[in-house]
Amino acid sequence: MNKRWVSYIIAFFIIISLNFAIPRLLPGDPVSAIYGEDVMVKLSEDVKEYINSAYNIDKPVISQYFLYLASLFKGNLGYSLYYKQSVGKLLMSYMPFTLLLMGLAVIISSFFAFILGIESGWRRGKKIDLFLLYSIIISSGFPSFFIAALFLIFFGITLGALPMQGARTAYSGFTGFGITSDFLKHLVLPLSSLIFILIPPGYFLTRNAMLSNIKEPYILLARAKGLSDSKIRYGHAGRNSLIPFVTQTGMRMGTIIVTGSLFIEMVFSYPGMGSLIYNSILNRDYPVLQGSLLIVTFLVLIINFFMDILYVKIDPRIKYAH
Repeated sequence: MNKRWVSYIIAFFIIISLNFAIPRLLPGDPVSAIYGEDVMVKLSEDVKEYINSAYNIDKPVISQYFLYLASLFKGNLGYSLYYKQSVGKLLMSYMPFTLLLMGLAVIISSFFAFILGIESGWRRGKKIDLFLLYSIIISSGFPSFFIAALFLIFFGITLGALPMQGARTAYSGFTGFGITSDFLKHLVLPLSSLIFILIPPGYFLTRNAMLSNIKEPYILLARAKGLSDSKIRYGHAGRNSLIPFVTQTGMRMGTIIVTGSLFIEMVFSYPGMGSLIYNSILNRDYPVLQGSLLIVTFLVLIINFFMDILYVKIDPRIKYAH
């Protein structure tokens, strides 16, 4: 079997085990978090034992782990203690919102970060470079929730141009294109905020890579051949700057999906995975936490796998290093 596949399989099993363990390190227990301490005090011991037994909380941790693995390999992610529904169905109702938001944000921000980084690095010390550099340095100093709050206040409250929360207007009665239009309007603010937050890291990395690449001998050779500036900038220096950029994007996907979406979705009350994970932490909903983190890590593994394939497309020499 290919060593790459073996490493991914090992990583997946390690992730499964950590996914089971981490929620159980949270203080308190899920039943108390859901029903409240006051209610739990008033319940009889028999009722408490029944509730714990129904959720398998009364069993030893190792037994819970093997039950978790058995259910997982059957495709059963469990039953939500707080939402009172199948974790699989719950994730399917939240996941599309996050995938759309994250997918568009990563694609758009990566495009602008890479182009701006190339242009800035190529024009080092000139007005456009200094303007981009200082502007992005200043913007990167603000935390993500602060940026989101600024977008919310300015475009949502001051201008009143865009919806401030949710993914659709409740009881709107929209039909046909009206539903799509309403959904896109709700998407604009969280998407714009996330794009604004994701651009700086990619920009800085690309600019620094360009500053290093334009000093390489192959750039002098390209100039000697009479190639145009745009061909040298994008076809040579830019292409070699793409590998570290792709690496950084792949490594940051887990952070982008969880922490990036968490703050943005909280500010805009956007019904995605970030909001679901946050509510599950508050309510110690182990099955939902396990299912959410499992899906997120699985997505990250898939993304990294395709990044490995993309490396070879960008630079065919990489395949000989394995």
